[in-house]
Amino acid sequence: TIRERILDIAGIRITCSFVSDAYWVADMLASQPDVEVVRRKDYIAEPKANGYRSLHLIVRIPVFLSDRTEHVPVEVQIRTIAMDFWASVEHKLSYKYHGALPEDLRTELLDAAVTGAELDARMGRL
Repeated sequence: TIRERILDIAGIRITCSFVSDAYWVADMLASQPDVEVVRRKDYIAEPKANGYRSLHLIVRIPVFLSDRTEHVPVEVQIRTIAMDFWASVEHKLSYKYHGALPEDLRTELLDAAVTGAELDARMGRL
């Protein structure tokens, strides 16, 4: 059925100043009694090959209807400002090149992702 195949009927992105805030938000969500964490993918600790970093949760939350309560899957992406900026630029470039980024751009983006991670770490030490 569609309910078994679609894991996120809605989505939300939360942008934080610090990496520690991203984990704090995820823990806070997971501790809510009416929120069930279905899946967690930590691309901050283990970035994707292209450099993408973010914390993804699929959560099931109650939606109260007039005659019943439905539990709806929602994707929550939690990232820092630096991660969000990188992801936004990477997304725009991917569309510009129809998903076939030239190798030099892929290398530059990966380097920029590393620089963004270094900036996040530096800001986290303040």
